[in-house]
Amino acid sequence: MTSSVRVSIADPGSPGGGTDVLDRELEKLLNEEAIEPGDHERFSHYVQKDKILQSALTGKPVKALCGKKWTPGRDPEKFPVCPTCKAIYEKMKAE
Repeated sequence: MTSSVRVSIADPGSPGGGTDVLDRELEKLLNEEAIEPGDHERFSHYVQKDKILQSALTGKPVKALCGKKWTPGRDPEKFPVCPTCKAIYEKMKAE
């Protein structure tokens, strides 16, 4: 007969409990975060500068003004600006 041990994160002294479980769960969620395929391969998008830096340091995806999520890695100067991002940016600038 195999026995199983149930561990609570409320008991940090137990094996597998405490912040180790939270860290593993957070890492799993971040790795499973959906990165949308699509036009990000064809356009450069507007993203907050601090988010670009954060993504470069952590490898986490960013979210553009148009809602597109992806991990930046290409030179944005080589692509035309996303029309949706541009329209949103112009509207924000006008306000």
